[in-house]
Order: sequence, then structure tokens, then C-alpha cells
Amino acid sequence: MANDETGNLQSVRRALRALELIAERGEMGVTELGRELDVHKATASRLFATLADHGFLERDPVTDKFRIGYGLVSLAGAAIGNMDVVRTARPMLESLADKTRETVNLGVLSGDDVVYVDQVAGARSIVSVNWVGQRTPLHATSNGKVLLAWLPDTERDRLLAHHLDRATPHTLTDPAKLRVALQEVRTKGYAQTIEELEEGLTAVAAPIRAAEGDVIAALSVSGPAFRMRPIDLPRMARFTIEAAGAISRRLGYKERGRPAAG
Repeated sequence: MANDETGNLQSVRRALRALELIAERGEMGVTELGRELDVHKATASRLFATLADHGFLERDPVTDKFRIGYGLVSLAGAAIGNMDVVRTARPMLESLADKTRETVNLGVLSGDDVVYVDQVAGARSIVSVNWVGQRTPLHATSNGKVLLAWLPDTERDRLLAHHLDRATPHTLTDPAKLRVALQEVRTKGYAQTIEELEEGLTAVAAPIRAAEGDVIAALSVSGPAFRMRPIDLPRMARFTIEAAGAISRRLGYKERGRPAAG
């Protein structure tokens, strides 16, 4: 019995890892998956077949590779639909996108990353990437810096003790400098990134609080650096802080005072 349970758990772990890998890369073939999971090609093939049977994966008839299927999208949609913060925040996201005319995202902490749970494109947005469901590093994004800034000290110390990958030449990877930046985030009430995740991409973000005051999500506005210039960021931040505050109030949070952007 114990061996059966161990084998079943291993299969579940492999299936979950397979889904994570395919979500990151867009699509994968049997040979590539077997190599990544360190299993025989036949084992990887059976794993793909099982996930496809349940609608979690689908095979591309041209490349013969597998990609995320609608069964998984349906599950994700159901999970997101049941999240109070997403339902509550949606009108504010739409209003902020109308006001700024840029892309607005809602991000939450998931493990050691930011995962995006909703997105609204503004009138000037040329959105080539749907960020919903995607993970990005905490230290290289405005959403992530907000979430890092209000983490308990011990958890923030743990995350900053890890190696911080450099996504662009502008990514802040020095833990000491990042700590100073995070203190500034708490002081100002918002975070900003200028070409730190992707070259040419700038963003600002503000915290969303639950009724008890805990920061449970981050609201961001992002756009091309040539439109969101450094001189424009305090104004964008003010709009974002106002929208995040409105969401927080709808979640039951009573503000004791709000920092001014700038």
C-alpha cells in the first residue's frame, strides 16, 4: 500500500510539473518533457495522454506538441471567478484602464512569484501578451515590489536571500539596494519599475488591502517607456493608489491615511 501511495504521489508531482513547464514554454513535445522530468519517453507519452484525456492538454496537429487545454483554462477561470478580490476589483480595473489608457493588471503572491489574475487593456494599449496566469519575479516587477514591501520581515528576508535573476540591464539584483527601494515603496505607497522586467516596459503599482489591513494583492498600470516617462509616473501612481484604495475599501478596509504620490 505504501509503495502504491508513493508511486501515485510521484505521478501527481510529475503531472503538475508537466503542466507548469508547458504553461511556461507554450508547448512541449514528448521527448523534451521526458528529458525535463528525467523519465523515459514512454512514461512522458503516457503522462501527456492522461492529461489530454482530461482536457488539461491538447495536441497541436501541425507540430505534434502539447499545449494547455481548455479543461485547465476552465478550472482556472472557475478559481479566479471565486476570488473575492478579482470580482470586487474588476470595475476599478476597467475605470483605471479608461483613465490611464494603458494596461492594468491585478497580481497576487503565489509561492515566490507574482501571478496575474486579471487584466484590462486601455485605449492606447497594444497588448501582445495576456499576463493572466503568468508568473513573474517579485524583485523585477512593480506588483512584486509592492508585495515584497509589505511582507513580514522574516518572509522578505528569506526571499531576498535567494539569487535574484537579472531580466534586463536595469533589474535591481543587489539585496541591500532592493531593501532601500522597498522601504521607499512603503513610504510613498507605490512601486515603480523602469525597464526592469522587459526593456521598453515601465509600470507603477499600489497595494490592495483586506479588511484587516493585510496587503493581499497589487494593482499596476504598465505601458511603453516612451509614453510612461519618469516625469509621468507620479501622476500614474496617484491614479493607481486611488483605484487600489477604492478596491480596498470595498473589501472592508478602513484607511487611516493615504500617502501622496510623488
